[in-house]
Amino acid sequence: MTAMTTDETRAPAPVGFWASYGAAWKRTPGSAVYLLAVFALAMVSLSVLASLFWTGVGLLILVIGLPLVILTLYIARGFGVADRFMLWLTGLPTIDEPEWNRDKPEATGFWMTLTRPARNAHYWLYLVHGMVVSPVLSTISFVLTTVWLSVGLGGLTYWFWGLFIPRDRGSDWGRYVIDAVPWLFDGWSSWAVEVVLYLAAGVVFTFTMPWVLGGLARAHHAVARGMLGRWRSDDLVAEVRAEAAARGAVVRAEDVALRRLERDIHDGPQQRLVRLQMDLAALERRAEAGDGDAAAELAREARGHAKAALDELRALSSGVAPPLLQDRGLAAALAAIAASTPLAVHTDIDPAVDDAAESEVARTVYFIVAELLTNAVKHSGATAATLKAALRPVAGSAPMTLDVWVVDNGRGGAVFAAGHGLDGLRERVAGLRGQFVVTSPAGGPTSVGAHIPLVTPA
Repeated sequence: MTAMTTDETRAPAPVGFWASYGAAWKRTPGSAVYLLAVFALAMVSLSVLASLFWTGVGLLILVIGLPLVILTLYIARGFGVADRFMLWLTGLPTIDEPEWNRDKPEATGFWMTLTRPARNAHYWLYLVHGMVVSPVLSTISFVLTTVWLSVGLGGLTYWFWGLFIPRDRGSDWGRYVIDAVPWLFDGWSSWAVEVVLYLAAGVVFTFTMPWVLGGLARAHHAVARGMLGRWRSDDLVAEVRAEAAARGAVVRAEDVALRRLERDIHDGPQQRLVRLQMDLAALERRAEAGDGDAAAELAREARGHAKAALDELRALSSGVAPPLLQDRGLAAALAAIAASTPLAVHTDIDPAVDDAAESEVARTVYFIVAELLTNAVKHSGATAATLKAALRPVAGSAPMTLDVWVVDNGRGGAVFAAGHGLDGLRERVAGLRGQFVVTSPAGGPTSVGAHIPLVTPA
């Protein structure tokens, strides 16, 4: 094992007190605005949610009760989202959106849709937050915020605005302080004592304001993260739903591919084999009749039909499991497709795709590229195309992405249509949790991209 360098072993330099204090002060205005605004939001949410919810509970025996409760849950979600949105004022980390639909894909129908919020714990937590937790916490934070703002800012400026306050014996509290501690303020006027004490309080409260307001903002953020944020189980639910959608896309894509393969076999090799069978029967009759020239002609025709049927079967089989893809890898197979296409195809293929793409991904990419180039030849009127395949790293822990682009200079106008080629290709890519993008304005060019996430090797 190699020794670590000095830079690698050096611990991060500690942040100085004044630097951290200055950073806290930068967040203080936003925190103050949030703490004042969230109190108003909490009071509104308390009045609205409590009125609607308890009215709905009281009317549950009637038909109108359940919709009122469901409506209350949706409104509670709105108040919670507003609270989460306002937290950006504090400069604290963003709270992720929870998974609002935790039902299974097969859970459909009117009543399942209507009662969906009632079966989701997030809605009930949002209701408790908006009707109980937020009003209590916001009231406490509002009181402390107003005290710190008024004493801090008011104390620092009392020397100015205090001059405009009418003074009489009842409000001359500086005189009481002088009488209480004459040894401290001997010879001072009551006005001077008031200014000094207000100023001292203002300095203390202003100096501690970033910590107090920042702490209150962090308390709101912690509560919101626990009650209004995303759970780990939400990620699992989203993953299961994505897997189910991908599995359904694969099933639909394979069904379309099988139907197309069946149609191609019926219209091509099957017809030629039927013709071959008829030619062989005719050849047998001519041979029995001793007509050698006619029998030879029929034999030549039968051999031509057999060769054509074999070529078509080989082409169909190469689209399902091309031997070149198995033997030499994806890069070579894509290059071979480009070379065999009756277009001028410029290729830019990263050789690293061979090791990165699994067999299922490689077969799908091969099929997509073959289909796109075939479409460009048959339907676009293109004279040239570009094929690009490359790996793209993704920030964070996300897997690497395989990007495949096919761009032609045809007439454009390609669109998705149910049951047609592009829609089937999109289903295939969706089955691999990828994205299929088509840009094809009228007049061209047509740009089609497949972006497929790759499983990171263990």
